[in-house]
Amino acid sequence: MTATESLSFQLNWEPNGFQSPYFLAREEGFYAAEGLEIEFVEGHGSPYAAERAARGDADIALAGASAVLAVQSEGFEPLAVAAVTQKTPAAVYTLRDVFGDPLSEPEQLAGRTVAPSATKTRILTAQLLENAGIRDEVDLLEVDPHTHHRVQHKVIDGTVDAAVGVVTNGIEIGREHDRTPDELPIGDYLDIYGMTLVTGPEFADERPETIRSFLRATARGWAAATRDPERAVDALVERNATLERNREIERLKFETAAHRLQFTPYVRDHGWGAQDPARWQRLGETLSETALLEGAIDPDAVWTETFRPDGEPIVDDYADRVRPTAE
Repeated sequence: MTATESLSFQLNWEPNGFQSPYFLAREEGFYAAEGLEIEFVEGHGSPYAAERAARGDADIALAGASAVLAVQSEGFEPLAVAAVTQKTPAAVYTLRDVFGDPLSEPEQLAGRTVAPSATKTRILTAQLLENAGIRDEVDLLEVDPHTHHRVQHKVIDGTVDAAVGVVTNGIEIGREHDRTPDELPIGDYLDIYGMTLVTGPEFADERPETIRSFLRATARGWAAATRDPERAVDALVERNATLERNREIERLKFETAAHRLQFTPYVRDHGWGAQDPARWQRLGETLSETALLEGAIDPDAVWTETFRPDGEPIVDDYADRVRPTAE
């Protein structure tokens, strides 16, 4: 009998709908079938997760691609081994009665005050506004250290015109307060990566087959969750029962990630987890132009396809496995 390997998986935040495929993969025994026992560790944001992986304090981490490059600029060596979502989940959101009009174009933010929930979303918003030619016309606030919950309250009470978080944040507060929300997904305007799976150089050198096993099981989890999102949310609630009361929102988060952020033409053509060097270069250029990084970055050095188990059906034929619900 093959011995079971323990692997620590550092999440970017506390469990939520975006993470349900990983919990489903464990619940369905996909990790166990690869000989892995996964320890899920709750996090405090993507930069925190990426840094822990780079330091070797976590074996694998879930972190936004922009955070991976930001951590590299601080002198660490994070290594993205798979792209989970091909688009950033960042979004500008507001309430109709605060903003005044339906929010559908970046140009509508001119003359407005916008509050970001994290440094990486502030960077992406700055680039969005720059591309729209209105960067100097928007009061883009500094990041509030008291997390996105206070940012949401600023939208609710009208202190700011809009906020920046992730897709579904606007829908969530709109339903909670019976008000009409609007969201502007930044991934529809900036062609850059969203979430990635990250490790550190030492773990990559010492346990390459463990990484491949983890990615195989995770790809199975994403496919299974996409086919049966209700079962995926069941697995999430099993981890955190308090999410049952927001079950509809958690399912919406996952389905938004699966159909709008994760399954793209690039994934259809190249398989699950595939990374595009051109997209990493674009993200590097975007972050460099904001002048908000600690130091120099090298986008080519933060990712690798070495561990992605291509040549295997769960990866190469991923589109066929999710096509009934993805198209």
